[in-house]
Amino acid sequence: MKSALANGTPFLMAHWHGDEIALLQLASRYNMVTMTSQSKDGQMMGVILRLMGAKITFGSSTRGGVGGLKGLVRLVRKGSNCTFAVDGPKGPIYKAKPGVFELSRLLQCPIYYAGVSVDRALFFPKAWNKTFFPKPFAKVNIYWAGPIPAVTKDQDPRDSILAEQLESFLHGAKHQAAKFIAES
Repeated sequence: MKSALANGTPFLMAHWHGDEIALLQLASRYNMVTMTSQSKDGQMMGVILRLMGAKITFGSSTRGGVGGLKGLVRLVRKGSNCTFAVDGPKGPIYKAKPGVFELSRLLQCPIYYAGVSVDRALFFPKAWNKTFFPKPFAKVNIYWAGPIPAVTKDQDPRDSILAEQLESFLHGAKHQAAKFIAES
């Protein structure tokens, strides 16, 4: 990822939906663009993302997805990098949906993947995505890995093998992030 950042090559960053609050700190550093849902929660998250320096487009797999995807394509082509909650907006949790693969195919961008772990956080037990908010002064470890090569024109973004591979990589990254927190 460092080489892509250094030479300005756009890329996609995949993560689980519940990790998004911990990832907010990366918005301006990595020139991020992301898609948020058109719901009230999504609009609230959009305001926070903009304040943190990210660009956003509205849409989701349940409403406005095509427009949201077009917005992401436009903004990445203008020089942003894209972060993508692959199991959103409503789950099922830890199941990658095809949007990130379609975007990779359209933009010919590789996909990096992240695992997040914190040593203390406020958890929201009723949230479907197991979201959490790191407590003040918490250790936050974000483990980025990859990339997965860009999805080619002859690959189907809905291919379950692509989804299973990314899910496995995301679980592995989360395990590495947790391992780092446990060791420190």
